[in-house]
Amino acid sequence: MTEPHSSSSEDSIPRELKEKLASFDTHLSQLEAELNPLLSIPRAELADQLTTIDAAKVDLVSAYTINSLFWMYLNCCGVNPKEHAVKQELTRIQSYMTRVKEIEDKKKAPKLDKSASKRFVRSALWQAAQKKDGIPSTPPQAATSDSSGSEPKRKWKREHR
Repeated sequence: MTEPHSSSSEDSIPRELKEKLASFDTHLSQLEAELNPLLSIPRAELADQLTTIDAAKVDLVSAYTINSLFWMYLNCCGVNPKEHAVKQELTRIQSYMTRVKEIEDKKKAPKLDKSASKRFVRSALWQAAQKKDGIPSTPPQAATSDSSGSEPKRKWKREHR
């Protein structure tokens, strides 16, 4: 037997709202399943396993998740979260996430090979000095034809003897 009170209250809820509530419940369950591995490990143990940058990421994701859930809670209670302090907190966390990303990008940026740059400069200075003295700046090996064999190889003669 069904209760008359529960069926009448279910009939009064619009179908679209029921679908949205079911979707919300599904997504909340998925979120819980995603967070369980993170929440099952003690914080100190997790910090020992991670690099500093990864620990910062975990902290930021945790803070963002908690504040986002609070944002949804405020919405469910009928409070406008855009006018609540949680809005500034989410913005602050996003700015820190941007800073972490910038730090990671700097680590991935190409680095200057000082010894290679010294060789380039030394070579360029040598070539400039050779031009000044009237000696061709191209080394003899580079002046010969390509390895295809289409032209005979010529040897460089010094212009000044």
